[in-house]
Amino acid sequence: MASLPVVNATKAEINVTPKAIAKIKAAFAKEGVNGGLRLGVLGGGCSGLSYQFKFDAKARPNDHVFEFDGVRIFVDPKSMVFLSGMTLDYKESLMQSGFAFDNPHAQKSCGCGTSFSA
Repeated sequence: MASLPVVNATKAEINVTPKAIAKIKAAFAKEGVNGGLRLGVLGGGCSGLSYQFKFDAKARPNDHVFEFDGVRIFVDPKSMVFLSGMTLDYKESLMQSGFAFDNPHAQKSCGCGTSFSA
C-alpha cells in the first residue's frame, strides 16, 4: 500500500501553532494514540457548520495529510474547502482554555467557538 504524501508544514494549507502541537502531543501520549488528528467540518452547530476534532488511526485515501513536528493532521477534501488557510491554536485564560480555530472562511461564529458559517 502506497503511503500518502505528507505536506511540509512550511507550505501547509493549514497551520498549527507550537502551543497547539504541544497539547496534541500530550493528548496523544495520554490516550495512547499512534495515528493522527482528524480535523473536519460537519453540517450543524448553532452557526451552521461545526468543527470536527478527533483522533484517527490512519489517513483515508483522499485525505490531505499535514505534519507538524511529528503530529499528523488528516483533513478530508470536502472539509479542506472550509479549512484552507486556518490556524489551529491553543489558548489559555483564567476563564477557559482550549483549542481555538482562526479560520479566514468563517464569516461569523458562535460564542463557544466550535461552529461557524461560511
